[in-house]
Amino acid sequence: MIYLDYAATTPMSDHALEVYGEVARKHFGNASSLHDYGSTAQQILEQARQTIGNIINAESRGIYFTAGGSDANELVIQSLVKGNSSGSGHLLTTRGEHSSVRNVFTMLKEQGYEVEYIPVDQKGRVKLDALENMIRGDTILASVHHGNSEIGTIQDLRTIGELLNKHEILFHSDCVQTFGKIPVDVKKAGLDAISISAHKIYGPKGVGAAYINPSLSWKSVIPGTTQEKGFASGTVNVPGVGAFMAAANDIVKIREEELQRERELRNQFIKLMADSEFDVAIEGDSEGLPNIIGLRVHGMEGQYAMIECNRHGLAISTGSACSVGSEKPASSMVALGRDEQEVREFIRVSLGKETTKQEIQEAVKILKKVLTKHFSMIKL
Repeated sequence: MIYLDYAATTPMSDHALEVYGEVARKHFGNASSLHDYGSTAQQILEQARQTIGNIINAESRGIYFTAGGSDANELVIQSLVKGNSSGSGHLLTTRGEHSSVRNVFTMLKEQGYEVEYIPVDQKGRVKLDALENMIRGDTILASVHHGNSEIGTIQDLRTIGELLNKHEILFHSDCVQTFGKIPVDVKKAGLDAISISAHKIYGPKGVGAAYINPSLSWKSVIPGTTQEKGFASGTVNVPGVGAFMAAANDIVKIREEELQRERELRNQFIKLMADSEFDVAIEGDSEGLPNIIGLRVHGMEGQYAMIECNRHGLAISTGSACSVGSEKPASSMVALGRDEQEVREFIRVSLGKETTKQEIQEAVKILKKVLTKHFSMIKL
């Protein structure tokens, strides 16, 4: 089986697995406990905060561990809105956000907040003029992802941050797809808060983190929460956090060479797919995340392509894994203004550090075989 769904999740690295096992066996204490076992666990958490803080150029005291990237998105947006409003106000986001972000804004709208969606261009980039015109005196917060999980488009966070900071609007970004893959600098980008996840960088599932600028006010989503200074409830997954720290350290070391390697693999895939009789459209920005390739083949539904590819030994997807099974279309396609048929045609191929040139060649062969069969059946 060829695995090309790394944007959904990655396998845990040997190092992350080793650290997870070591911490789980020897340092299993609850970090909230006051005895030595608890103190040791707390030290591991603080070391991990420092490690992640160094990677994103942030103060470690502003980092809170969560049960994953979606959990981080949901908690950080609600915490900031609750801490900086009295139950009403204006919020900004895009239609191309991850489902966890979209769902929070839907909930906040039901609670009385006004939510507006920033338009994007044909590559999925935020239209800055439109954003500026949408800013109002009661605008509280804007949330714009860093890298799109379906088409790989990278947002210009620095320019967006300058605009929002000028109007004193809180700025959050879902950096789950970019953390460890391209630089994320919260200070240079003027970011007040971000969300990240371990399982996208060869760490464990069920572990994530949120950063909130320590100078900002926020309120606990669940009153009375004590873990992570009131930010997240539940006993912190110390072995998972330790493995997250190991995975983050490892991926940053190979970030530049991996970017170049994945760009070459991306170009290889696109060139091989273009060299065919089929009408293939590549979505997104050619300068986006090289590991994510969003595409459409005119006349073939993505769901069919995914199922048939799987039958032939190739794992791909039809978009963000957190939306699969919900019968909702790829959010990025909707944001780009694609029609109903084009939305249904979308598939995503995503690369990882174990992807090889040989796998790309074989994957394209499988896709072409599926396409040939599909269109030959249509002609019958």
